Amino acid sequence: MIKDLEIILSEGEGYKVEFKKSPDKDLASEACAFANCSGGKIYLGIDDKKNIVVGTDTSNVARSNIQDTINNIQPRPRTSLEVHDDVIIVTVHEGESKPYMCAGGFYIRIGPNTQKLDRDGILGFMQSANAVRYDAQVRDDFPVNSNFIEKAYDKYIKKARIDGTLPFDRVLMHLDCAKQRADGELVYTNAGALFFRDNNDDPHFCYTKIMCVLFKGTGKSKVIDMGDYNEGMLDNIDNAVKFLWRNLRVRHELKGTQRQNVLEMPEEALREAITNAAAHRDYFKEGANIMVEVYDDRVVVTNPGGLPDGLTLDRLGSMSFVRNKTVVDMLYRAGYIEKMGTGIKKIRDSMEEAGLEAPTFESDFFFTVTFKRPQLHTLSIEKVPENVLSNLPGDLTEKEIRICEQINGDKNITVAEIMDRLGMTESTVNRALKSLTEKGVITRIGSKRVGSWRFLMSSDV
Repeated sequence: MIKDLEIILSEGEGYKVEFKKSPDKDLASEACAFANCSGGKIYLGIDDKKNIVVGTDTSNVARSNIQDTINNIQPRPRTSLEVHDDVIIVTVHEGESKPYMCAGGFYIRIGPNTQKLDRDGILGFMQSANAVRYDAQVRDDFPVNSNFIEKAYDKYIKKARIDGTLPFDRVLMHLDCAKQRADGELVYTNAGALFFRDNNDDPHFCYTKIMCVLFKGTGKSKVIDMGDYNEGMLDNIDNAVKFLWRNLRVRHELKGTQRQNVLEMPEEALREAITNAAAHRDYFKEGANIMVEVYDDRVVVTNPGGLPDGLTLDRLGSMSFVRNKTVVDMLYRAGYIEKMGTGIKKIRDSMEEAGLEAPTFESDFFFTVTFKRPQLHTLSIEKVPENVLSNLPGDLTEKEIRICEQINGDKNITVAEIMDRLGMTESTVNRALKSLTEKGVITRIGSKRVGSWRFLMSSDV
């Protein structure tokens, strides 16, 4: 007996080693499991209980039967057979065309054991092996000529600098967003549906939204504002960012002679977190949407699915894994992603440059990015005494309170800026300002164009 076999016997069975007394009905499932994982060796002629050589038939007929058994695996894995004395060693190489299956089904190797996969296990394995991608799946039930969002398409081709005179069906097929059925009808892929299809109230896509919520305080007991976006991926991302502009504090900085609005946290970091969530979430995971949650002390961006297999939190920013290749490619073309693997670094660098605490990352069933909001005293905001907002009259409406918060952060704020940040119409803002003036809460100093607001209930008049 050769020395290597002595070492193998002393170590026993393992992730890449299987002992069998003789070829049996399980040989195909063992070989299938090795092909689906990292490869391995099956030693025929060894007692797997006692780890001793008992020998097996090594004749040409026996070896031919073994090869026939393995050749029934689909697709056929790459294997080789060796004979050492009365032991046959079947080497199964890691498959290049996963998943592999035999007559009994799909198998994988877990430690020293071979395990048959159920339906959910097969789906999970195929995803992790990148053998099936959500965004590449063709939707025969989604004709492109129905539910097509023309404005989403126009926005995309403009962002991606695609010639607008090209036929849209050719563009969609070139982007892998649509395929032609046998009958000639053009249908979406899932990627195409995510970008260009109206998915509101569609049961097939009820979990592809970006949902934004503003809570009062640090818990989830009271919702103040909510946004529910499902009308094309670029608009979903942009609307989520607008929601943050509407509900986070804003300061103003002079750049030369121009006044610029600056969010309390870098927009670049927040946008990157939202874009990453849309690009890398596991769309096979139903029951949850991408969430953007705003609390008094933090902003949390969460997407279902956690990190892909093989990627860990300590390797974030140093390596990348593309779960949705078509989605990522489309976002890259549109300028929403600069290049692969830079997103996490960009988030960290943006927060550091702003002098703010680094975000935290967590991964289980969800992948979560948490941004700690800066305290008021760390912001360069001209504001009235801190007790003003806490001493507002009790008969104010929710809209009036939110407008007061905006005025507290910027006394020079215009009606148009309030409209943009709070997502209100001009008539709604003007009615609320009139009501606040009549209630003696605020007053206007100067003209509409160059004037400013003042709270009458404080010394700031």
